[in-house]
Amino acid sequence: MKLNELKPAPGSRKRKKRVGRGPGGTDKTSGRGHKGQASRSGSSLAASGSYKSEGGQTPMIRRLPKRGFNNPFKQEFHLVNLADLEQFGTDAVNAESLVAKRVIKKVHHPIKLLARGEVKGAVNITVHAASEAAVKAVQAAGGTITVLGYKRVSAETAEVA
Repeated sequence: MKLNELKPAPGSRKRKKRVGRGPGGTDKTSGRGHKGQASRSGSSLAASGSYKSEGGQTPMIRRLPKRGFNNPFKQEFHLVNLADLEQFGTDAVNAESLVAKRVIKKVHHPIKLLARGEVKGAVNITVHAASEAAVKAVQAAGGTITVLGYKRVSAETAEVA
């Protein structure tokens, strides 16, 4: 088999609908109905049946109340539990080693250690934040934990301290 001989599986690719090409369903008006703004070329109206356009009726999106609040100053963390650290053994745990062991994908946000799970042995951990219970659990097992702290930033310009 060669690269130039590769073909998609039979039936996995569908031909696109060619509208306005003579009798047979999607000819003449090409699925746009008769007359009106939406039938003209260059119309930017949403497709009929859209959630925005409901004729003269108040659209659903305006009838329903607004809910919730998106806090622009919310600080997001990569959450790491003590149970996730079992695979490290007695190795040092830091941002680079967490990425290397695939506990987290990339360091987009500060890393916070939480206390779910147990620590089996002394381990040196370096994170940006940690819960009190996690700090006590690591120290009880004979390990050390270094909390770097983090720079509070908005969600768009997230930088790890």
